[in-house]
Amino acid sequence: MSKVAYINDKAYPIHEGETMLSFLRRHNGKKSVPTLCDAPNLEPFGSCRVCSVDVALQKEGKTKAMASCHSPMQEGMYLYPDSPNIQKLRKNIIELVLTDHPLDCLTCEVNGNCELQDVAASVGIRDVRYPEGETHLHREKDLSHPYMTSDLSKCINCYRCVRACDEVQGEFVLNMAGRGFDSHIIKGHDQSFKESDCVSCGACAQACPTSAISDVFESKSVAKAEKTRTVCTYCGVGCNLEVSTRNGEILSIQAPYDAAANGGHTCLKGRYAFKFYNHPDRLRTPLIKRNGEFEEATWDEAYDFITDKFKQLIADHGPDSIAGISSARTPNEENYLMQKFMRAVVGTNNIDCCARVCHSPTALGMQRAFGTGAATNSIDDLKYTDCILVIGANPTDAHPVTGAKIKQKLMKGTMGIVIDPRKIELAKYAKYHLQLRPGTNVALLNMMLYYIINEDVMDKDFVAKRTEGFEEFKQEILKLDMDELAAITGVDKDLVKEASLAYAKANAAMEFHGLGVTEHSQGTFTVQLIADLAMITGNIGKKGAGMNPLRGQNNVQGAADMGAQPHQGAGYLDVTNPEINARYNTFYNANVPSHIGYKIPEMFDAAIKGDLKALWLIGEDVVQTDPNTQKVMKAMDSLELLVVQEIFMTETAKHATVILPGASFLEKNGTFTNGERRVQRVKKVVEPLEGTKSDGEIIVDLMNRMGYPQPPYTPEGMLEEISQIVPFFMGITWDNLGDNGLQWPVFEGGKDTPMLHITEFKRGLGKFTFQNFKESTEVETHGKDYPYIITTNRELEHYNCGTMTRRTGNVDILTEDVLMINPKDAADNLIEDGQMVCVESPRGKVDIKAFITDEVKPRVMSSTFHFPEIMLNNITSDVHDSEAMCPEYKVVMCRVRKSKGKYKQLV
Repeated sequence: MSKVAYINDKAYPIHEGETMLSFLRRHNGKKSVPTLCDAPNLEPFGSCRVCSVDVALQKEGKTKAMASCHSPMQEGMYLYPDSPNIQKLRKNIIELVLTDHPLDCLTCEVNGNCELQDVAASVGIRDVRYPEGETHLHREKDLSHPYMTSDLSKCINCYRCVRACDEVQGEFVLNMAGRGFDSHIIKGHDQSFKESDCVSCGACAQACPTSAISDVFESKSVAKAEKTRTVCTYCGVGCNLEVSTRNGEILSIQAPYDAAANGGHTCLKGRYAFKFYNHPDRLRTPLIKRNGEFEEATWDEAYDFITDKFKQLIADHGPDSIAGISSARTPNEENYLMQKFMRAVVGTNNIDCCARVCHSPTALGMQRAFGTGAATNSIDDLKYTDCILVIGANPTDAHPVTGAKIKQKLMKGTMGIVIDPRKIELAKYAKYHLQLRPGTNVALLNMMLYYIINEDVMDKDFVAKRTEGFEEFKQEILKLDMDELAAITGVDKDLVKEASLAYAKANAAMEFHGLGVTEHSQGTFTVQLIADLAMITGNIGKKGAGMNPLRGQNNVQGAADMGAQPHQGAGYLDVTNPEINARYNTFYNANVPSHIGYKIPEMFDAAIKGDLKALWLIGEDVVQTDPNTQKVMKAMDSLELLVVQEIFMTETAKHATVILPGASFLEKNGTFTNGERRVQRVKKVVEPLEGTKSDGEIIVDLMNRMGYPQPPYTPEGMLEEISQIVPFFMGITWDNLGDNGLQWPVFEGGKDTPMLHITEFKRGLGKFTFQNFKESTEVETHGKDYPYIITTNRELEHYNCGTMTRRTGNVDILTEDVLMINPKDAADNLIEDGQMVCVESPRGKVDIKAFITDEVKPRVMSSTFHFPEIMLNNITSDVHDSEAMCPEYKVVMCRVRKSKGKYKQLV
C-alpha cells in the first residue's frame, strides 16, 4: 500500500523523495503554492519563504510554518497551504520585498513576464503598503550586450540568476557581493555583460522573476503575445523553443521547462539568433542566371526551366546525369520527399546529404558493430553515469546544452576522460586529458583496448554472451607495441593506461564523440574501435552508458534516416538488395534503381569529368563548407544546371543556374530528429515571407511538374507515408508526438525506445573488429614541406558557415575567424598575438588573424570557417575517410608566416 499524506485533511499518495512543494503542486496544480526563489530547473533554495505552508504531524496537531520548496515529505504529514496564518505570512513577505523595489513594479509592463507581479496579485496585494525608503539600491542599467540587459535596481536578491548561471550553465559569471542592504548582484569582477565571461545563454534572464535581468526586446510587452512551441534549427541537441509572436513578428524565444531535450535551457543561438528569418538579405523571388547575371523570375518560369532541363538530360544522358544534395536544416518530411524525387521521379540513387561531411563514418561504423548507426542511449542518462568519455568533440561550444550537462557532472566529481588535440573547456574539469596528435585516434584507442585486455578488466560475461570476433581481435591487439603507439599519439602511455582502467572499472561509462572522430581518413575505423571499447567493458544496453554521437546539425540524423544517402533508401534499407528494390518499386509505383549512386565527393568528381550534368542542392553551402574550395567551385561551374534552394545568397548560390527561395524553420511544419533519436514536431511560427515557399512545397510542385502525382505537402500526410516504409517510424503520427516527441524505433501504438541493444544488438551479436593505425596520406605526402597540422573547430557564437548567425546580433559578439597557434610556434615564426598571418597548404593559402594560446600543442593549429572573408577550406585537403568518404578536415598540413596581405574585417 502506498504512503499517504494530507492536504487540508484529505489523503493523497506520496512519491519517494519528493518535496512538499512538488507534492502540493502534483495534487493541487502548478500554481497552488506561490514561489519567488524557486524555479523548475533549479535546486530547492528556501530563501524567500513565500512557499511556506503550515505543517502538522497529526490531525488537528500543532502546526509549524515550513518552506515547502526544500522540505521533504513524510508519511502522515498534514499540510495546510492556505491557512490564515500562511496567507498573512506570504502577504507580509511580499510587502517587505516591494519596499525595496521600484514603485512602478505593480503596473510596469517591461516584457509582460514579471513573476513578482503575479505573486503579489496571488497574495492579494494591489498597492505598495510601505513607501520606497532609503534602503532602495539604485543601479545603472547595463546595455552593453546585444541580447540581454540588466536593471539591478529591480533585483530582490532571490539568487535565481546566480543559481541559473551556476546550476544550469555552469559558468559562474554572476554572484552576490556586499552585505545587508548593500547586497547586490555582480557580473564577473563587477563588470558589464560584455566584459564578463558570460556565454549569453539567457538562463539568468529566464530565471529572473522581476526583469532585473531580461532579454532586449524591440517591442515593449510580450504579455499578450501568441506562443508556439517548435524545435531549434542549429545543432543536434534538438532544444524545444517557445516562440512569442504578435502580428507576424517574432518577439522573443524561451525554453520550456518541461522540454525533455533541454529542460528550460538553450544556448545563445537557440534563444537569440533568430532575426535572420526576416533579414533584408533573405531571398524573396526565384532567380535564373542568363548571360552571367541573375534575373528575377516567376515560380512558374523557374519550375519550367528546371523540369525542361531535367527531362532533356534524362533523355540525352540518362537519370544518373542528375544528382541531389538534401539538407540537415530541413525537416524529415522534406528530406524524405527529396530522396523520393531523385529515386522515384528522376530514377537515380545520386542523393546525399551533409551527413557525408560530418557523421557518415558514425553511421557506417556503428552499423558494422551494432547493426544500427545511431545513439544507443538518451542524454538524460547522464544522471546515472559514473564515467564520461568525450572524444573528438567540444560540446560546450558545439552542443552547448548537452555540454553544460556534461560540465555539471564533471564539476560534481564524475570521472571524466577527454581525448582531444585541444584543451577544450571540458578538459579543465576532466580527470584525464589525453591530448593526442590530430589523426591518431585509432592508435590511442588501440592503446586503451590493449590495457583493458592486458590488465584483465573486461566484462567477460558481456563479451561471451553478446559479441563475436573477440578472440581474433584480442590476438591482434596484444601484438601492439605501446611505446610505438605512445610516440605516434604524443600521449604518455602511463596516462593512457590510467584512463583506460578508470573507464573499464566504472559501473556505467558513457561515451560522446563528434567530428574530431569522424572527419579523418580513419574515421569509420575509429568509430568501430569506440564500439569495441563499449562492448569490451559491457557499456551497452544499460543506463548511464552507451555510445552517443553528438550530431553537428539539427536534423543530420533525420536526413540519413529518411534515405538521403546513395546506398540506403528511407529506413536504411539497402538499395542493392533485390527484395528491398522490389518493395520500393511497389511502394513508389516507379522503377527505383538498384545500383549505388554518387556520394558528395564523387558528385564533384563526376561534374568535373563531365558525367554529372545537373545538381539540385537544398540548404547546403558546399563552396564554403566542403574541403578544397577551388575544386568544389570548379565542380559547380562544370555543371549544365545547378539548382540551389536557399534562404540567402550563399557562396554556392553565386554559382547557381537557378535559385529557389526557401522558407526558414520558423516558417514551416514538420519534424526534426535529434542526436538521441528523438523525433519532435517543428511548428510554423510565422508565415513564409512573401515570394518564398517551404522546401516541401517546392519539391512536391516539381514532382507533379515532372509527371509524378504527389499530394500537397502536410507533415501529417508525409508521416503517414513515411511510417509505411521506414520500419522504425511505424508507430509515429503527428498527433502522438506530443510536445516532447518519441525516440525511434517507435512501434504501433506509439511505444518508443529510449535505449537500444538492451538484450541483443540489431545485428544479433555485436561485432569486434581490429583496426590498425595508418598515417594519413596528407601527412605522408606533405608533412616534410608543410610541418604544421591545422585542424578545424567551431565557436559557440556561430553555426557552420555562419549564413544565419552572421545576420544576427551574434556577429557583435564574435566578429571573425582566428588561427589558434601555440606560443612556441608563434615565437619560432616571429608572430605576435592579433597579427595577420598567412597559412599555406598544398591547395592554397589564406590570411587570418593569429590568436596565441596554449589550447593547442606545438605544431598543431586550429581555426573555424564561419566567415566567408577567410574561406579556410581553400587550404583543406581532398583526403577522405577510406570507408564513408567523409572529408578529413581535421588533418591539414600547412606552413605559417607573417601575412603580407590585408584583411577586411566584417562589420
